[in-house]
Amino acid sequence: MEELGYVPNQAARSLVTRRHDAVAVVVAEPETRVFADPFFALQLRGISKELTAHDNQLVLLLTEGRDDHARVGRYLAGGHVDGALVFSLHLDDPLPELIQRAGVPTVFGGRPGWNGDRRDVVYVDSDNRGGARDAVRHLAGLGRTRIAHITGALDQTSAVDRLDGYRDVMVDADPRLIAEADFTPAGGERAMRELLDRCPDVDAVFAANDLTASGALRVLRETGRRVPDDVAVIGFDDMLPIAEQADPPLTTVRQDIEEMGRLMARLLLRGLDRGTPHEGAQGVGGTPSSVVLPTTLVRRASA
Repeated sequence: MEELGYVPNQAARSLVTRRHDAVAVVVAEPETRVFADPFFALQLRGISKELTAHDNQLVLLLTEGRDDHARVGRYLAGGHVDGALVFSLHLDDPLPELIQRAGVPTVFGGRPGWNGDRRDVVYVDSDNRGGARDAVRHLAGLGRTRIAHITGALDQTSAVDRLDGYRDVMVDADPRLIAEADFTPAGGERAMRELLDRCPDVDAVFAANDLTASGALRVLRETGRRVPDDVAVIGFDDMLPIAEQADPPLTTVRQDIEEMGRLMARLLLRGLDRGTPHEGAQGVGGTPSSVVLPTTLVRRASA
């Protein structure tokens, strides 16, 4: 085989095995967002490592708009891949219905906001609510009393869970201390300016992710607020290029993003190896095998 340069014909092989050794990774975001946000790079790296270790190909599918959703649905229904890994879904996203119609074994990244109580829905997530509680409790423990929250995009469950974690601690918080953003630095800047206009006495900020926190830090510097002396800041993710290079270095809630990707791929492949799509969604005794990873507060100079 080596001397003749023989390579097995994958198409012929799949007719016998009924496996393509290919997995679709569907990211429900436009490419400008995917390639600009380090979160997606880390999660894709974890997925890629796990698939490569099991000799599976990664097929990346991005969605820019409704036409792309239909295209992805047709591709998955066409039998080109063995399964799908889907993340960054929005609450009104049509992808789950299209994927269900295609009958493709699927693992989701993040707690689904639709039919999340179905036992055949498998997902990997972090403890977003618990991590948010830890962040806000830390700020309160520093003696801060005007603790604000800059949310992520509230059509995503991670942002909703982090907002709920904030509210768990700040039960009687002034509604003006909550500003909505979109997980981007620009969104963090806009929200921080809104907060300072509404509540100039704010003395702490919990941002929904590190990118949002970086935008907030920029505005605080521009307006002459010292961090953490005047305003303490905490982010979420612990993406090192952002958190460690922030000015000052960012205190943040760490979630293992790369491991989330690995686990998504591992759960899917385990289900495929068992031979039935829905069997992969069950653990011992029929209990769901979805995984929620713990988070850790990483203390640096910003809080």
